This record gives sequence, structure tokens and C-alpha cells, in this order.
Amino acid sequence: MVYRGVSLKEMSIVFIGFMGVGKTTIGKAVAKKLYRDFIDIDAEIEKEYGMPTSQIFNKIGEKAFREKEKSVITDLCKKKMKVISLGGGAFLQEEIKQVCLENCLVIFLDLSWENWKERISLIIDSRPVLKGKSLKEIEELFYKRQEIYADHHSVVSTDNQDVEDIAEYIVESLKLAWELYGEK
Repeated sequence: MVYRGVSLKEMSIVFIGFMGVGKTTIGKAVAKKLYRDFIDIDAEIEKEYGMPTSQIFNKIGEKAFREKEKSVITDLCKKKMKVISLGGGAFLQEEIKQVCLENCLVIFLDLSWENWKERISLIIDSRPVLKGKSLKEIEELFYKRQEIYADHHSVVSTDNQDVEDIAEYIVESLKLAWELYGEK
């Protein structure tokens, strides 16, 4: 199957989901299994600015970060054979959502609130969007973002699963899809 001049097997894979669900960890594992380059969008932006996302938000502002995010994602989504991890808020921008859905295979990594809540202490300091928020406010943000992630090509539940098992499931699912469309 060819879509926009790119075969299904050549399409880049984009991981979306709430911050801290494992997009980077799972994305790296999938990229390794598929022999593809892995790109973490936040890490790319941090590299360009020479500072962590939290400092970018503080010094340059969220608006500038979101503009850079849109530019980087738009460029990368037009490349073949990549595995890309988006920041948790990237899909808030309609243009990003559309370029991803039109040019890549978008996989939503879903994690229940109960399981995500257990990770909060590991990620809260590095996520500027969570700074100063109560647990109730974070929960509201979590569920509001779930609506944004509803636009995808595939969803994978990550509750109580090992990274390697999730990555293997994704790779096997992709191989099955490629076979179905005659792209071994």
C-alpha cells in the first residue's frame, strides 16, 4: 500500500501520549528492533537551545517552544523510516496533529490514570506544564489530553506491561500489517 508516495513499511512511526507514559523508552526499543533512527522531539529542541525544556519555557516562553516544536516535527514527519517521540503537548497544535496523521503511522501509548499517578514523582521536576499544579489539576489535564490523543492510527495500552513486551507487540503488529499489504 502506498500513501502519499510512501509505502506503509517506509512510513515513519510517531508515538503520542501523555508525558511520562514511556514514549521515549518504548520508541527507542521499537527503533532498535526495526533498525531505524530514533528521534525524541524534546531532546532535539533542547539540543538546539542548549538547555532543558523547563529552562526553555522559563527563558524563551512556551509560545516560542511550541513554534520550534511545530517546525521540527513538520520537517521530521516528511522523512522516511524514523521512529519519533512527541512531547505530551505537541498534539495540542492542530497543524502538528495533521502533519503526523497524514505522513506517519501514529501510535497512541495509553496508560491509565492510576498507573500514571505512580510515576509522578519521577517526572514532575522535568515537566514545566506540571509545575505548581495540584494532583487534582494534573488529573484534569491528564483526562483533557486523552481527548487530544484520540486521533491516531493505533493505540497500545501500556498498563502493567514491560517495555520489551510492548515494543515486541508493536513490532509484530507492524510486521503483520506490512504482510497484509504485501510489504514484507
